[in-house]
Amino acid sequence: MANSLITKTLNSLKRNPKFLTTLSSQSQFHTRLFTSNATAQDPQSDDPSSSTFTFSSDGKEANDKTLKNDHSIYVKAPSSNPQTTSSVTMPMSFMTGSIVGKRFYNEVKTRESDDGIGWTVMLDYRTLKTPSNRPLKLPTLPLAKAIAAEWEYQETDGIRPFTMPLMKLACTALERVPLTRPKVIEQLMKKFNQDLVFCRAPEDNVLTRGVHGEFLLMKYVKAYGILERQVDKIDPILDWVESEFGFKPVVYSCFFGGKQEDGLIKAIENILKKTDDCELAAIDALASAAHSLVIAVGIFRGKLQIEEAIELIRLEEDLQVDKWGLVEGGHDLDIADLRVQISSAAVFLGLSRRI
Repeated sequence: MANSLITKTLNSLKRNPKFLTTLSSQSQFHTRLFTSNATAQDPQSDDPSSSTFTFSSDGKEANDKTLKNDHSIYVKAPSSNPQTTSSVTMPMSFMTGSIVGKRFYNEVKTRESDDGIGWTVMLDYRTLKTPSNRPLKLPTLPLAKAIAAEWEYQETDGIRPFTMPLMKLACTALERVPLTRPKVIEQLMKKFNQDLVFCRAPEDNVLTRGVHGEFLLMKYVKAYGILERQVDKIDPILDWVESEFGFKPVVYSCFFGGKQEDGLIKAIENILKKTDDCELAAIDALASAAHSLVIAVGIFRGKLQIEEAIELIRLEEDLQVDKWGLVEGGHDLDIADLRVQISSAAVFLGLSRRI
């Protein structure tokens, strides 16, 4: 049956070759839609913070007259008339693994911004700029040096955007968060009731008795020891939430989540509203990677370290790996990717804070 379906599909593609062209264009469109929760905006928007950046070494923008003598490196959105010589367009996700143009600078350094508030990154004699043609002004010198190190790390044969997670977070914090702050908070709170740490493996109780497949479900839970591990690892963070905010979290055994107390929801929302742009960008990135706002807030408030957070996020999957083994090219890549996302956001959060 499978062979017949494959044969029919191949025959239909031969009769309609334009289908592949349409599929390719749709694939490119969906690639542009890949963003974190922080965007929460129309992917076809003309906003300068939309899906792609252009790194330009000549400083030319749409208004070429005013920038004629400007010697800056721009990180900008693509225009309707893209430059043909010294511009390189790269995905905003910075996760494609592509090499985008050759390295066009020799020296990377940092300097204090012209107004004395913040720090900028210099590529040779040019100032790194944001999509809205403003200097990439960073709040602290350590963060500026870390981003400068990402640019210094680039090889001469090309720039690899996926090796610059701090640059991505800086652009998000400086360009996207100020414009979409209410929407970012709204999206984070929208998923709060379905937080990873609130979901608990079912016990053999009145809620699970009589459910179709109950025996297999309970055999799975007991064999893997999921419930015991959740109690051992996740309960301490739930106890911290109760002591920190004064409300006991509600745990549930349902994929659709449960309803947390209004006081707890309000307390978490107030924390998000009091953050600065860099902090909110980091929290959003952490929550997106962890599928948990509680874990993100735990890192933000210093309750969780990076390794502790990763252990909580991968609790169930690690149990399955222990039982069935690790799939090379699958589990190992997932672990590495998660470490990069959590570590970079946590490091960005720490470096952006003024001591």
